[in-house]
Amino acid sequence: MKQILLITDGCSNVGESPVLAAAHARQEGITVNVVGVVDYGTIGELGSREIADIARSGGGISRIVGTPQLAQTIQMMTRKTVVQTIQQAVNKEVQKILGDGSLAELPPQQRSQVVTVVDDLTETSPLRIALLIDASASMKPKLGAVEDAIRDLALSLEAREGSSEIAVFHFPGRSSSEDAMLDIDWTRNVSEVRSLFSRLKMRGATPTGPAIFKVLEYYRYDKLEEHHDYLPGEDDGAREGMIGGYVV
Repeated sequence: MKQILLITDGCSNVGESPVLAAAHARQEGITVNVVGVVDYGTIGELGSREIADIARSGGGISRIVGTPQLAQTIQMMTRKTVVQTIQQAVNKEVQKILGDGSLAELPPQQRSQVVTVVDDLTETSPLRIALLIDASASMKPKLGAVEDAIRDLALSLEAREGSSEIAVFHFPGRSSSEDAMLDIDWTRNVSEVRSLFSRLKMRGATPTGPAIFKVLEYYRYDKLEEHHDYLPGEDDGAREGMIGGYVV
């Protein structure tokens, strides 16, 4: 399962629509969740609407929270999205069996067994989360809380039975032509998250849409790496039986 978790404090103001970008991600099996971060005051009506629209378009969920609640909110959203994804897949299989029926129509014992399967898959299914952090100037006082939240998320993912990996991006990048920058490639190592933002240079623009597209390209490239084409001279024996990639 694949997720993009966007953490921001306001409206995009550069480039393509982030709602459109989230829709593209959803089409490729990547759920987009959005956390709006506030310290004092509010994000505002436009910002709140955009946050909700991005998540809705990306098939995910959104929350607007203060910095003290950030870590708990991110963990909750991550788990909830995993459960929803698995439930959707299970419901499709149930519908194949029951036609237009639903899970609620199963006998209690069978329904209980299905719930148990969902719980097991929630803990064991491979999970990749690309964190996309708004590093515009207004986010500077909130980055300490964001970093703590990411570290706590990484620790909670370590407790899962299944494979869990995190990649971290921030936006905008170092130059006006760089929509987003990769800070940490896929990792299970919590220590790599520490002091993550100490080297960031905050900038004023908020190219949320282009940044989502950048992360989406990263997922696409990763998929190509996992399912690369056969090259002449490659060892057929070494390739036989290989399993690549994650099932969404």
